[in-house]
Amino acid sequence: MSVQERKERERAGRERLIVATARELAEQQGWDAVTTRRLAERIEYSQPVLYSHFRGKREIIGAVALEGAAEMAAALRAATSAADGPRTRVAALARAYLDFAERNPAVYDAMFQLDGGLAFAKEDTPEPLKDAFAALLESLAEVAGDGVHPGLFTEVFWAALHGLATLTRAGRLPPGDAERRVELLVDRLAVV
Repeated sequence: MSVQERKERERAGRERLIVATARELAEQQGWDAVTTRRLAERIEYSQPVLYSHFRGKREIIGAVALEGAAEMAAALRAATSAADGPRTRVAALARAYLDFAERNPAVYDAMFQLDGGLAFAKEDTPEPLKDAFAALLESLAEVAGDGVHPGLFTEVFWAALHGLATLTRAGRLPPGDAERRVELLVDRLAVV
């Protein structure tokens, strides 16, 4: 292994450590607790080392969002791969999405609530975000209905899931009806 390869591997390891530590801190105490000073203390590097990897908190949030998008895409695909038939697949997708949002609130915030400097629905959208949308589209395209653009249907279904996730987390919806909401969403929106 060359010196350059070793340095690149060490740099990538530091970046992973910074992102993992930011995630952990955000999940424990919220994003307001994530500061470069606090991260530097936790990972035992100086703030200039952090700034050599990320220009600031915004870029760290973006890195967490990209990591979360990849994890969410994998979770959605895993949930839908075992489902038999379009309706079961869409219900499994909805449950997996809502479960991901509930289990990873800080990551979900990084993905959809906070400014991580990432472009959505544009040509320069980062690949992990495109793939997360593709994971939704793969199951939803087949239930969009005649004459309905699959991408547009996926956006509407995703918006409904995001609304459910956000309102549930904020305590605006009674927790006991979560499964009934999924069933209603699938029954009313998906053409199966």
